[in-house]
Amino acid sequence: MTLTITRSGRRPAHSAPPARWRSRKVQGWLYAAPTAVIVGVLFIAPLVLVVWMSLNRWPLLGQATFNAPENYTKIADNPLFVDAVFFTLKYTAITTVLLSAVALGLALLVQDRKPGIGFFRTAFFLPGAVGFAAAGLLFYGMLNNDFGPIDPMLQSLGITDEPIKWIGTPNMALFSTITLVIWRFAGFNMLILLTGLQAIPTEVYEAARSDGANRWQVFTKITLPLLRPTLALMLILSVTGSLLAFDQFFVFTNGGPDNSTVSMVMVIYREAFFRFNLGGAAALSVVLLVALVGLNTLMMRRLR
Repeated sequence: MTLTITRSGRRPAHSAPPARWRSRKVQGWLYAAPTAVIVGVLFIAPLVLVVWMSLNRWPLLGQATFNAPENYTKIADNPLFVDAVFFTLKYTAITTVLLSAVALGLALLVQDRKPGIGFFRTAFFLPGAVGFAAAGLLFYGMLNNDFGPIDPMLQSLGITDEPIKWIGTPNMALFSTITLVIWRFAGFNMLILLTGLQAIPTEVYEAARSDGANRWQVFTKITLPLLRPTLALMLILSVTGSLLAFDQFFVFTNGGPDNSTVSMVMVIYREAFFRFNLGGAAALSVVLLVALVGLNTLMMRRLR
């Protein structure tokens, strides 16, 4: 028995939706299609390929052969990768703390709208417009012991008696690289934090001051708690970028001295294009990706 429209004019619940609903649904799919294609081609497909490569002996030239899980079991036997893990974690911890502190200080410094404050905001952000490779070459030229201007300047001022080996020792190479990263990214992170600071209602600060709160209490009890979502975004970007560090070490220190500044991504690069072991490099990439996803998930839960 077929149901029809009742006298009241109401359509039965099981009847087809109006044509305009179907039209909106099709429009929604059409709007999402370009993004879905881009994500599929540029992210999902390469990810699937990398996972498949990690399960095979995949030379740069020649036929790939299935050898799972050999590429993963050999990771622990790679002494350079083990050392790179500890170095990258140390670099990430130091860089994240120092970069966050500098960026927060700059954001607080240029938070208030005063005459000329736009000049300082632009000046602090300007290094972010320099490419990372160009910044690495710039610092290499400035700190070079043979032709760099920093050592002669320090000697002329009487600060040092002899040239400093800026990238000649492991500790100095790490210090110089961290200085490069802070110079390059402090302004960018400052803008992220400045956006969060300007989103805090001024009435909250006024109420706190009327209650007798000092600057430290306002900062710790109001600014930091309300800035937590922005801090979480900045920390995730900073940690992810530090764990995936490559350009600064490849251009500035080239992993030296004595492989003391080799990051995890540099190990992957050498495994792929120096040892021509694409399968092993893919396995290292998958392990690094899983670690990144797990760490970022943990950070988001803790900072939520």
